Amino acid sequence: MKSREIVTRFVKASASQGGQQDCVEVAHTADGGRAVRDSKNRDGGTQFHGPEAWDAFLDAVKTGFVS
Repeated sequence: MKSREIVTRFVKASASQGGQQDCVEVAHTADGGRAVRDSKNRDGGTQFHGPEAWDAFLDAVKTGFVS
């Protein structure tokens, strides 16, 4: 399944740097979407988001609809 093929390494979110307790890591998927996981529990599962859903999420964060 192309949407679940992770094509980059996971990177910790920049907002999670500096000793934050709640950390996420994000990687690119082959279809242009993203894979997201908890940096403290990497074996706990990975969420996959298609490119359209990821773009909508980013737009919502930028406009203040998600905090």
